[in-house]
Amino acid sequence: MKQRYNYLLTCLAAVFLCSPVVAQVNPLSSMYYQNQYLGNPALAGTEEGLNANLVYRKQFMQVPGSPSSQAFTGEYGFNKRVGAGLNINFSKSGLINYARVVATYAYHLPLTDNQTMHFGLSLGAAKAYINNREITGGSYDPAADRYNDRGAQLDGDFGLAYTGHQLTLQGAIINIGNYLQTDPNRITGINYATFFTAAAYRYDINEQMAAEPKVAYRGIKGVDDIIDAGVKLSYQDKFSLTGLYHTTKNATFGFGIDYNNRLAITGMYTTNTADMQGYTSGDFEIGLNLKLTKKRTNH
Repeated sequence: MKQRYNYLLTCLAAVFLCSPVVAQVNPLSSMYYQNQYLGNPALAGTEEGLNANLVYRKQFMQVPGSPSSQAFTGEYGFNKRVGAGLNINFSKSGLINYARVVATYAYHLPLTDNQTMHFGLSLGAAKAYINNREITGGSYDPAADRYNDRGAQLDGDFGLAYTGHQLTLQGAIINIGNYLQTDPNRITGINYATFFTAAAYRYDINEQMAAEPKVAYRGIKGVDDIIDAGVKLSYQDKFSLTGLYHTTKNATFGFGIDYNNRLAITGMYTTNTADMQGYTSGDFEIGLNLKLTKKRTNH
C-alpha cells in the first residue's frame, strides 16, 4: 500500500509540474490549419457569416488526473473589412483548472483585389483555480482558498496577417496579460506562450488536389523556441490529411472531413515530446466546425 501511495503521489506531482509546460509546448493542433483564429486574432471573421468551432483534447491517457482541454471559438464576418470573434478556453490538470475568455475585433484591409492585411485584438480575462469539491480530505483547505483568492487577470492577444496570391504570413503576441503582471505568483502556469509566427503557401497539384506547406516559429517563456513544419493535403476540399514535425522531437498527424462546406470533423494525434516518450501516450484531439458563410475570401 505504501508503494502504491508513493507512486500515486509521484504521478500527481508529475501532472502538476509538467502539464503547464506540455500544454504550451503542444498547443491545440487545430490552430495550424483548421482554425487559425485559435493562434491569431487577426484571422477572425475572414469569411462573411458565422464560423463556429468546438475542440476537445486529452493528454497522458495513463496518468491519473491527466490534462484535458476544451476550446470554443465563434467568428462572424460582418463584411469584407470587419470581423468579430469569441474565444473560450477551459483546461484541467489534476485539481488545477484554468479558464480564459476573450472577445476579438479584427479589421481586414484590402490592398488589391486578392491581397489583404489583417489586424486583430483580443481582450478578456483568465483565471486559474482549484475546485474544492474535488479535494479528497478535509472540507476546508486554506491553501486552496488562498490560491482561488487570486482572482481573474486581464488577458488578450494581438495579431497581424497578410493573405494574397495563395500566400499567408502571420504573427501574433500571445497572453498579453502575463506581460502586465509584476507579481510572479499571478502568472498562470510555469511557462506560457509568448508569440506565434507562421508562413504558408497553398498551391494546386491538379484540379482535385491541393497542398499547403507551412512553417511556424513559436516562443514559450522559459523554454527554447519551437519550429513546426508540415503540410496539409486536401482532395476537392472535402477530405484532408495533415502532418507536422516539431523541433521538440515529436509529430502531429490528422485528418479532416468536410460536408458541403458547412460541417467538418477533424481528428488529430500528437506524439509525446522527446522528454516524455516512453512514459505515456500522446495527445488526442477532435474538432467540430460549423460554417454559415456567405462568401469566401481569396485566401
